[in-house]
Amino acid sequence: MEKAIYSLVIPKGNYIQACVTTCHWYYRYCLFQGRYRGKEPMEYKLVIFGRLDGLNDYTAANRTNPHKGGKMKKDNEETVIWAIRQQLRRLHIEKPVFLKFSWYEPNKRRDHDNVSSFGRKVIQDALVKCGVLKDDGWDYVIGFTDQFFCDRNEPRIEVLIEERE
Repeated sequence: MEKAIYSLVIPKGNYIQACVTTCHWYYRYCLFQGRYRGKEPMEYKLVIFGRLDGLNDYTAANRTNPHKGGKMKKDNEETVIWAIRQQLRRLHIEKPVFLKFSWYEPNKRRDHDNVSSFGRKVIQDALVKCGVLKDDGWDYVIGFTDQFFCDRNEPRIEVLIEERE
């Protein structure tokens, strides 16, 4: 049986990965009971399988027809919202956050700015739309970093959300 790994709640330094086929429910229970909310800053991991459209694709779609660009953004947002609803269900973060993006591309054809700029926008908007973050302004998202890797077999985007004071 193939195991899908989703990291639900990760106290800093102690990585807890729950397998969907085993004790997935216990870590969600601990998350909702607030057992890991304490001295250490909280971290949450979101994995979006596949890849999102790039900024060049979005710009070309907007030049063709503004409605086409809007549909492209909406489709990409729906992909991210689906992943958020599967992995970060009922999570609401009140504190400011720092976002760490890891982009796993199938090849090196797209440049870093093309990959990350539109993707960051879509992911942050989806986090707000799902209620994980109140807003994606300066008061709630204090910064972000990007890392880029090549993984031909499993392109994905990993987002690590760190609560900060």
